[in-house]
Amino acid sequence: MATLPFGWLAIVRLGLVQTALGAVVVLMTSTINRVMVVELALPAIVPGGLVALHYAVQVLRPRWGYGSDRTGRRTPWIVGGMAALALGGFGAAVATALAETHPAAGLALAVLAFLTVGMGAGAAGTSLLVLLATGVEARRRGAAATIVWVMMIAGFAITAPLAGHFLDPFSGARLVAVSGTVSLIAVLVAILAVRGIEPARMDPADAGAAKRPFPEVLARVWAEPDSRRFTIFIFVAMLAYSGQELILEPFAGLVFAMSPGVTTKLAGLQHGGVLAGMLVVAGLTIGIGGPVLGSLKLWTTLGCAGSALALLGIAGGGLAGADFPLRIPVFALGLFNGIFAVAAIGSMMALAGAGGEAERGTRMGVWGAAQGLAFGAGGFLGTVAVDLARLVAPRAVDAYAGVFAGEAVLFVLAAALALRIAHAPATEVPRARRVASPFEATLSIG
Repeated sequence: MATLPFGWLAIVRLGLVQTALGAVVVLMTSTINRVMVVELALPAIVPGGLVALHYAVQVLRPRWGYGSDRTGRRTPWIVGGMAALALGGFGAAVATALAETHPAAGLALAVLAFLTVGMGAGAAGTSLLVLLATGVEARRRGAAATIVWVMMIAGFAITAPLAGHFLDPFSGARLVAVSGTVSLIAVLVAILAVRGIEPARMDPADAGAAKRPFPEVLARVWAEPDSRRFTIFIFVAMLAYSGQELILEPFAGLVFAMSPGVTTKLAGLQHGGVLAGMLVVAGLTIGIGGPVLGSLKLWTTLGCAGSALALLGIAGGGLAGADFPLRIPVFALGLFNGIFAVAAIGSMMALAGAGGEAERGTRMGVWGAAQGLAFGAGGFLGTVAVDLARLVAPRAVDAYAGVFAGEAVLFVLAAALALRIAHAPATEVPRARRVASPFEATLSIG
């Protein structure tokens, strides 16, 4: 039966799930992090370790994806994951407030809350990407990845200042109330966003294949050369991508004597570059660039190679001296990071269907686990590498330059892996039939 692909409205609606997800997560990584360190005077390693738990539990993503493969429905896993995420976010706020008077009980609850956040984000995020991969046309994958990513960032940008406004004057009760409100709104938004949008259940042949046990399906996915190579690519690229996350601003402060305000603006410039890179890929892969410039494989490789050159530029700039225009390679790093990120997500959606509908969730889960573990490890390992390098390097700039150069090597390796990945043909058509809601059928322009 013919498939009705997702229109732009449907893609935006699914992007709202990412907005809701981002709204909950930003309170965990910024507000609760700050409260623990400043108001509660806890060591920074406490919130750092809790965030690491959130990333570590991403290893369960293949299992969540397999679960949605077996049921043949992604919506329950998205809604259930968002509910767990919201419960964990609210629990983290309660734990933080409790830690003020009962530290041991508060921290024990915080561990449970952050684990719940990780599991919820993994379940919802994996099934959301599978649903996009099922319904988005090949030519729209780059644009869809950009829309979803930008809407997640919008969740950060909208929630943080609003939450900050209602948290003053600060108290544990206010933190619990604000977190509970954000969590409740996030779940409601996600439920409304996915209502009536999912395709019909998978074909009977796929449903039968989905009954294979999880270890067998996981082994099949890993045994496939392209799937295994793409998993390694994701891990290496995201390790390099996140490695500079926690060291770029300290580098600018130590080597270029920039004030905290100036380094914050530098980070903003980098994020602006990321957005520009995403928009470039979205525009060119939607049909403007033709078969050559519209290739996700091309942009994935170019993004990795360009990121490597930008990191070498940052390293060389530090060695050149304080007069070096650091803003140029930093913007370039953001630009090529954005290009790589969107093209990689688009490629992920294309490759997810290589084993049929019955394996989409498991495949996406494997790649999501690689991404989550690499992102969590990258920031930590970047700081460790700088500290170790400073023990042997005569100057701070030499230590930072060595670490940036090491990250550039990882990006070069990722580019080489990207060239060897076979991408799904542009004519790939999802097999499931989508039933559009009346609201979308009326307003969709796709």
